[in-house]
Amino acid sequence: MRYVIIGNGVAGVTAADAMRRLDPEGSITFIARENFSPYCRPMISNILAGTAELDELPIRSDDYYDALGARALPGIEATGVDTGRREVATSNGTTVPYDRLLIASGADPRRIDAENLELENIFFMRTVQEVLGMVRALPDTEHALVLGGGLVGFKAAYGFLNRGKKVTMLIRSGYPLSFQVDETAGGIIQSELERYGLEVRTGVEVTAFEGDESGRVRGATLSDGTSMDCDIVVVGKGVFPARSYLGQEFQTGAGILVNDYLTTSVPDVWAAGDIAEHRDVARRRPWLNPIWPVAVEMGRVAGSNMAGHPMRYPGSLSRNVIRIFGIDVLTAGIVSPRESEGLRTVSHRDARRNTYRKLLLDDEGILVGFVLVNDIEQGGVLMNMVRDRRWLNGLAERALGPHFNVGQVIDTAYSSGGSPALVR
Repeated sequence: MRYVIIGNGVAGVTAADAMRRLDPEGSITFIARENFSPYCRPMISNILAGTAELDELPIRSDDYYDALGARALPGIEATGVDTGRREVATSNGTTVPYDRLLIASGADPRRIDAENLELENIFFMRTVQEVLGMVRALPDTEHALVLGGGLVGFKAAYGFLNRGKKVTMLIRSGYPLSFQVDETAGGIIQSELERYGLEVRTGVEVTAFEGDESGRVRGATLSDGTSMDCDIVVVGKGVFPARSYLGQEFQTGAGILVNDYLTTSVPDVWAAGDIAEHRDVARRRPWLNPIWPVAVEMGRVAGSNMAGHPMRYPGSLSRNVIRIFGIDVLTAGIVSPRESEGLRTVSHRDARRNTYRKLLLDDEGILVGFVLVNDIEQGGVLMNMVRDRRWLNGLAERALGPHFNVGQVIDTAYSSGGSPALVR
């Protein structure tokens, strides 16, 4: 059996490990556009912040490919998939034949429509190579400009602040991390970042960059007609699934649509990780959750299925654990619902303790999401309740109190065949 994996991130690596356990003889080939061995992508921002070293990033040993009995093609991109001939075209002009293919090419950063985006010291902070370039630029950096208030923008801002740099963040929404937290939590996070020197400007975007005679960025023109000085820029405007090389035979939504066995609409082709769109257990519809734990889960299931050991994927759950200087934030599931979703919200803000807790329940009283700020000890229990669709309706208000133990309702069960059952 010839297994081919496009991508050597955690989804591809976890899948390969599962394949090899179940099929000791099959050949495994990685098509990996980065030259680095498999590494922990969420940790690259720690390199910028100076809180981690490069040798802490790898998720497998230096001899991983040899020990696995696999072949790696580093620095080579997939440029097309011929599903009839069962081969992958690559950027070096060769093709790689497959019997079973895993698409785990992850996601690419979204570009922006601004002039002179090619100037030096403008980064997207998606790869370790880019972060190393940012670190090399730090000695000559005085003022960093961060575009976007999502996870990439937040981590970049935190990294620069931790290095003692002046930082300005431009965001379209009214607060940072608008896709990960709600407005109240976002305001708490913004206040903490501002306490350490972050300047946040909302409702403005960059229309052009200006450079010096050496080709390095030195300033930006904004959509409100003003300009500002900056000597390093991070574009953190989100990501989109890296699927531009795939043909129309693949059924897609935002990503590649997969079934419960993570197979695509093309025979003998699977997808996992940031590119795979499957069911979100809180939203109960197809959704992309491009986060590390989901990529691990999907990789394990896809690899098992490719090796002939059927395994169903139960669905993913969005969740984020964030530490911002002196603040801890844990969120999961739906945190900022639309009015049309008809969710009930129960929340409590304690300004003295600087805590905030919010629970979201559907019309049946099922917990579908939560936000915890500086009081996250029971977050793991709540996360399991969201994943298992546990009933919390009658105890939601009490669960916000400082002395309530959510574990008391861990046996609260939702019966799909009738009314909720409460066991205490």
